[in-house]
Amino acid sequence: LGFAFIQHPSLMFEQEVKTLYNSILSDKNCSVNLKIQVLKNLQTYLQEEDTRMQQADRDWKKVAKQEDLKEMGDISSGMSSSIMQLYLKQVLEAFFHTQSSVRHFALNVIALTLNQGLIHPVQCVPYLIAMGTDPEPSMRNKADQQLVEIDKKYAGFIHMKAVAGMKMSYQVQQAINTCPKDPVRGFRHDESSSALCSHLYSMIRGNRQHRRAFLISLLNLFDDTAKTEVNMLLYIADNLACFPYQTQEEPLFIMHHIDITLSVSGSNLLQSFKESMVKDKKKERKPSSDEESESDSNSGSESESEEEASKPRRLRKRVDSDSDSDEENDINAVMKCLPENSAPLIEFANVSQGILLLLMLKQHLKNLCGFSDSKIQKYSPSESAKVYDKAINRKTGVHFHPKQTLDFLRSDMANSKITEEVKRSIVKQYLDFKLLMEHLDPDEEEEDGEVSASTNARNKAITSLLGGGSPKNNAAETEDDESDGEDRGGGTSGVRRR
Repeated sequence: LGFAFIQHPSLMFEQEVKTLYNSILSDKNCSVNLKIQVLKNLQTYLQEEDTRMQQADRDWKKVAKQEDLKEMGDISSGMSSSIMQLYLKQVLEAFFHTQSSVRHFALNVIALTLNQGLIHPVQCVPYLIAMGTDPEPSMRNKADQQLVEIDKKYAGFIHMKAVAGMKMSYQVQQAINTCPKDPVRGFRHDESSSALCSHLYSMIRGNRQHRRAFLISLLNLFDDTAKTEVNMLLYIADNLACFPYQTQEEPLFIMHHIDITLSVSGSNLLQSFKESMVKDKKKERKPSSDEESESDSNSGSESESEEEASKPRRLRKRVDSDSDSDEENDINAVMKCLPENSAPLIEFANVSQGILLLLMLKQHLKNLCGFSDSKIQKYSPSESAKVYDKAINRKTGVHFHPKQTLDFLRSDMANSKITEEVKRSIVKQYLDFKLLMEHLDPDEEEEDGEVSASTNARNKAITSLLGGGSPKNNAAETEDDESDGEDRGGGTSGVRRR
């Protein structure tokens, strides 16, 4: 068929041919050899067409002076363009195939199509970004080269499709991932540990406005309202941790926005958990965002138990010996208020992953670049670019390893059965997390050189959340714990915990 179509391209418009080609390319159960054959047919057609065009060009130059342009009709290039638009979507979708040979031929077809200018390049950009994460260097380089060419001709196209490209690259990695139990990671497993999408970032980072818009839209995926799946968040966090940052402004900008997201998403998470608890007969509800009224908002026994819970926690700054028994009381008090339906617990464990990953990411960037808390706090995105234009001194041997989230994904917590032990661990996460959120902002007292009680509380919560104290029996719990710790520990505490 392929040879017949080279001689008579118009046959490719036939309904039977369209159905045959598209069904072979889009059917997941179809044989790999058939898919490759269809892609090869398209590839040889485009190559022959290219040769034909070049020959026609040479012939034209010989007779150009005698001919009248108005009488010439260049039908062939219009035909190859129409043909490629018929099959383009299915060829692009072949990028998500498990077999590298299928991806290889699909990329060849797309490269030929783009080089001949048969289609508008913007629709290919996200797919080319995704192919730039392929494990095979030759394919990676070919996809990256196409992106560079597009960027030269059409400035802004890459930035426009960057986030869509990141999401697609996750799908490619999922397809390539041979062991479904292992979470998909976003960096190369070699000595460089570079981000899979590092070439994309290096293309965008030169334009400050584009770079910031790209980073903000990635961080927005971690928002509790975005409902992004946990493994994709892990993949994006890996990339953000390993991007090739060059100036101090880049990681500082990310940390600044992580703080903003945490303060909003963290309090939303706590509020939704509180609302899911069973209330007593008194139905007084005073919804309020601040922590003091939160304890009132849960009426009856729960509010008393929460007050009891919070008092010992605050006293814990001074009295250490009772802390373990106090914590037990806290956990038991909240356990009594848990609803019979365990869905809110699972939801809490799930949503807290995004917050946890942001905390881990902030801590990682802080350790990687050696920033102090005060430097992070003083940073303002509106300051002139020159202030933070200094190069980063990267520390070696700092790796991003969000253990809690990895455990959560490996144990398939979202679909597993809830035992009493798991419930306890999630409640403990919740309490640690609540404490972290209360002390998220550093106190003014610290500036006077005193170590404030709130700092001590924050450090303690972080240690607890990150699993410094008691051994964790459950993946979900660990995650939350960690997240809390990090939340709180936007600063020194994180380092101590490490």
